[in-house]
Amino acid sequence: MKIIETGFKGLLVIKPIIFPDKRGYFFESFNQVTIKEAGISFIPVQDNESKSSKGVLRGLHYQLKPFDQAKLIRVIEGKIFDVALDLRKDSLTFGKWFGIELDSETKDQFLIPRGFAHGFSVLSDIAIIQYKCDNFYNPKYERGIALNDPELDINWELGSTVPVISEKDLKHPTFKDAEYNF
Repeated sequence: MKIIETGFKGLLVIKPIIFPDKRGYFFESFNQVTIKEAGISFIPVQDNESKSSKGVLRGLHYQLKPFDQAKLIRVIEGKIFDVALDLRKDSLTFGKWFGIELDSETKDQFLIPRGFAHGFSVLSDIAIIQYKCDNFYNPKYERGIALNDPELDINWELGSTVPVISEKDLKHPTFKDAEYNF
């Protein structure tokens, strides 16, 4: 696997080695020893999967300490634009976001450390996303930030597609008014 730094401390793109042949392909999507040898501290305890249709916009989600989560995101089918927003007050990239297209063809993965909010838009007809978390979901500590916060100015790459957003995600506060403890 090849690890690419993003300019945000701990926020990484992981490019797997894919072994294609006439039967299809094989790749190792996760190996704790390989991750550890690369100097990455990430021990997942929960695996999640979501399926969404084109134009779905989810996020920006995170959990407060002590239930903050690092996530390893990958697309099983389709294509998304994935965004991580740095909420770590002592970080040089505090309040900035990083976005990347992830798809089922390249199989690239996105490692989002604790202290980030996460969201994505679906660019293909459907997308199935699988992500590993290093802490358990706890609704009491769940928070969010408005997807359309003008100060963040995130381009979700949807073009003329009308976004499909849950009622819950429409109620999130702006970054300036959000609660976070990182």
